[in-house]
Amino acid sequence: MPTFTAPDGTQLAFHLRGEGEPLVVLPGGPMRASAYLGDLGGLDAHRRLVLLDLRGTGDSAVPADPTTYRCDRLVADVEALRRHLGLERMDLLAHSAGGSLAMRYAERYPERIARLVLVTATPWALGMPATAEDRLAAARLRSGEPWFADAFPPFEAWLEGTGDFDPAFSGFFYGRWDEAAQRHEAGADREFNDEAGEVYGSEGAYDPSATRAALARLAAPVLVLAGGLDGGPTPELARGAADVFPNAELAVQPGAGHYPWLDDPEWFTRRVSTFLAG
Repeated sequence: MPTFTAPDGTQLAFHLRGEGEPLVVLPGGPMRASAYLGDLGGLDAHRRLVLLDLRGTGDSAVPADPTTYRCDRLVADVEALRRHLGLERMDLLAHSAGGSLAMRYAERYPERIARLVLVTATPWALGMPATAEDRLAAARLRSGEPWFADAFPPFEAWLEGTGDFDPAFSGFFYGRWDEAAQRHEAGADREFNDEAGEVYGSEGAYDPSATRAALARLAAPVLVLAGGLDGGPTPELARGAADVFPNAELAVQPGAGHYPWLDDPEWFTRRVSTFLAG
């Protein structure tokens, strides 16, 4: 397992999968170990995946200062990884909450981005959160699922702040609530650093006006990939994020939820690898 040292001395780990040109991958969560990304549906057949365990997650060390879990402060770790890999510019893929980290990195180091892929990334860094209404509207698209009647009420209560997270509604995050999705969800509990997740988006993490202004000048091509059944972000919200970039394309994967590489690996890997190949 390769490691490198962050600017504050924290030892960070990353995992390598596949062969070819490196693709640096930032996990979501926020603050979830990169193990849940797997091989991104077989994307490792096209690129060498460099899967970063953010500080305090997976095989990376816990920092001495917990305020360094904040999204904007994690930018220094991403830059340290680029330097460690010896890349002048890098292709960068970010999933979910990791999309805001990728956007803040691109804001600070635009010249270091060759191509950027944002996968089902709620654009918090742009001041564009997914709303409860977005998530409920997407959930209602699943009304024909046999588990819907039991899952929707606790999901609605959780979004309204009157209930706790309930595994019963996990199916809303996947395009297909099959055995593969259920196995994937079953591993989630041991992959999160909840303390770090609370700090990730805390006060000062985002500066939407500055980030928007910087990304409006980003020269690198950007792919914003949304799931057709995802509620955070919805395809409409993802389209709004794509509009911020001068050289972006939006792709909506049919029938996909928040983890599109599980729902249709072939579609996902073909779309992403084609974009990365230019």
